[in-house]
Amino acid sequence: MTRQPNAIDRRSFVRIASAATVAVPLAGSIARFAHGAPAARQPAESAVGELYASLSESQRGEICFDFNHSKRSEISANWHVTKHKIGDTFYSDKQRDLIDRVIRGVTSEDGYERFQRQMTSDHEGVHNYAIAIFGDPSTDQFQWELTGRHLTMRADGNSVPGAAFGGPLVYGHGVGNPKRSLFGYQTAVANEVFKSLDADQAKAALLEGFPGEWEVELQGSEGEFEGVAVADLSGEQKQLVEQTLRTIIAPYRETDVEEAMSILNTNGGVDQLRMAFYQDEDLLNDKVWDLWRIEGPNLVCHFRGAPHVHAYINIGVKKA
Repeated sequence: MTRQPNAIDRRSFVRIASAATVAVPLAGSIARFAHGAPAARQPAESAVGELYASLSESQRGEICFDFNHSKRSEISANWHVTKHKIGDTFYSDKQRDLIDRVIRGVTSEDGYERFQRQMTSDHEGVHNYAIAIFGDPSTDQFQWELTGRHLTMRADGNSVPGAAFGGPLVYGHGVGNPKRSLFGYQTAVANEVFKSLDADQAKAALLEGFPGEWEVELQGSEGEFEGVAVADLSGEQKQLVEQTLRTIIAPYRETDVEEAMSILNTNGGVDQLRMAFYQDEDLLNDKVWDLWRIEGPNLVCHFRGAPHVHAYINIGVKKA
């Protein structure tokens, strides 16, 4: 596996599918979570159904795949799941409107505006991104996916049981100054945790070298995790960790956020987690750590703020 500069010797999570794309197994099949799981016919999923129905046979042949196709499990900070960009003549104006409805449906109000600005900044707009549909939206097993520079987004109507958001997500922003980054505020929130640590806790939390950002496969209860144990923190410190988690996933719709938190809380809550900060690539040399990671058996959030933001999120239940 390719290692980050000065990376520590760490277990390998995923195989590299290509130089640009990484295959990450999605969470396995378990009983569905009743609390917080997005219904199959929320606005986003309804728009996916309308989009699918509007596609011609030739269009379906280009962007529609079986539900278990390998493309659905690939993630990267920069790739296109299909060759046709949203702005191409391949799509009609009505279909582009439906795609926009899906994006609005899977994001919060702030998240939608933030992602629009990110896509414009990083890749001249959403028209340069690509989509795919896996499975048939008229059934209970389907997923819509949008990919492109610094973004992987999903809508699945809870087709992947026990996997928040339908599987791993990626977002980012190609601005190197954290004070100008659209997601720099998240590092500020995470560093409130670090500032709350005493000397011994900080020593456990602050590490040299760092794992690959793509290493986000869920490890389950047998996993090995780095950093300070959240279970050893005070109640106020634990609240700061939970606030950080909620900040990371706040750009998405409320039902997905609550499903993610339900999965976490059903499986031990924040006490199952560790949080690590990495000394490498301190962008402004200000000891506000731009590289950090929260991980436990059912959750991985890897935030790389340097040289610009790449955030990888995977929350779910590992198949036994």
